[in-house]
Amino acid sequence: MDGNLTLHLANFSTLFVCMVLKFPQIFVLMRARATAGVSLNSLLLELLGFIVFMSYQMYYDYPPLTYLEYPILIAQDVIVLLLILHYNRNMKHSLIYAALFVGGWQLLTVQKWVIDLAMSLCTFISAGSKLAQLQCLWRSKDSGQVSALTWALATYTCLARIFTTVITTGDTQVLIRFVVMSILNMWVTVTVVYYKPHAVKQD
Repeated sequence: MDGNLTLHLANFSTLFVCMVLKFPQIFVLMRARATAGVSLNSLLLELLGFIVFMSYQMYYDYPPLTYLEYPILIAQDVIVLLLILHYNRNMKHSLIYAALFVGGWQLLTVQKWVIDLAMSLCTFISAGSKLAQLQCLWRSKDSGQVSALTWALATYTCLARIFTTVITTGDTQVLIRFVVMSILNMWVTVTVVYYKPHAVKQD
């Protein structure tokens, strides 16, 4: 019973955190009306990784509580993407991105081998997202518009998902993905905090 209670707490706390995960980043962008330090490539790769991961879980009929947060995360990422395009005056690209993501989403489940291959690449895609954000921070040395809270919350959700994956499905691919994501999310969080004083001094 204790194990089940812990599992439910991990599932529901992850879902709750994901419901507000991107809000700090959204508010920072809206307040600053600028995107310094925020990587567009990182966001696009993250969106792709979320779509692949959710499609894989749904295809194999995994318990909904193990992936229920992903539609919420995708919706929040779309808002962040629109804000970045708006402040960079590139809103015309939004239709192109929408067509690519919707088309890709449909193709994922056409054949079993397609979704399996996509999932095998998902960890690399998601890792590439984090590395792109790190590269952007290293280049700009400015995390003024990057929310440390969002990245810290993302770290928590990945750590919680390591636990829920071990208890529920035991899927090795999924487990490896969450371990790698936890490490990289922590790295980004530390980097954002490290460059914050520099951004404050510039203000």
